[in-house]
Amino acid sequence: MSSTSPQRRTSLPRFAEAAVDRARLSVVPRLRTRAPRIPFVTLVSLILLAGVVGLLLFNTSMQQASFTASKLEDQASSLSARQEALAMELDQLRDPQRLAAQACALGMVVGPTAAFLDVETGALTGTPTAAVAGPCGFEPMVRPVRPVPEDVPVLPGQRSGAAQGRTQGSGR
Repeated sequence: MSSTSPQRRTSLPRFAEAAVDRARLSVVPRLRTRAPRIPFVTLVSLILLAGVVGLLLFNTSMQQASFTASKLEDQASSLSARQEALAMELDQLRDPQRLAAQACALGMVVGPTAAFLDVETGALTGTPTAAVAGPCGFEPMVRPVRPVPEDVPVLPGQRSGAAQGRTQGSGR
């Protein structure tokens, strides 16, 4: 073997010989190093813990938002009921009969038919009359009674609604 190695050396340039000498492989014992598991387990545990805490916080905030929405819906319904009550009260205050009664209580009277004066010609249309104070100056409005339809079945022994109205009106 020694005879072949010098031949190789002579055929290779000098810088290549040094590289070949350095490149000779040798068996090296394998080192068994294990990666430390504690940091990995700690990292995974922290990620899981952060996820659970995040879910709990999210759930809590969603429940709080639900309670707030429920409270606001209750408040909206009570305000709607109050608005409706105030609208009904306003309608009662605007009732023409009520206004007429208040005007009568203040001493106001209903004016008679109007008379008109034509400014250009000086002619008077209509008869001017003074307002007369009566018991209240107006006749109370009587609400009409709804008629009963004729096609309503009448039980034996009862009169129809139209027949009852005629008997009451005739004084029987």
